[in-house]
Amino acid sequence: MPIIVNLDVMMAKRKISLNELSERVDLTLSNLSILKTGKAKAIRFSTLDAICKALDCQPGDILEYVNDEKRTHS
Repeated sequence: MPIIVNLDVMMAKRKISLNELSERVDLTLSNLSILKTGKAKAIRFSTLDAICKALDCQPGDILEYVNDEKRTHS
């Protein structure tokens, strides 16, 4: 999938655990883990908003578009 989720990178930069982020954004550990590992098929804007507030970042800090053609040729 051409959308890469960099949630783990932002969490590391902010030194916040999955448990703490889960509490701050009121999302289950399971759902947050699915998002963190890039296995999520979608994300609600309200969830993205809560994550950005909790991590003091922009959506582009968490989500990244990578062209599939560029990924296969690298």
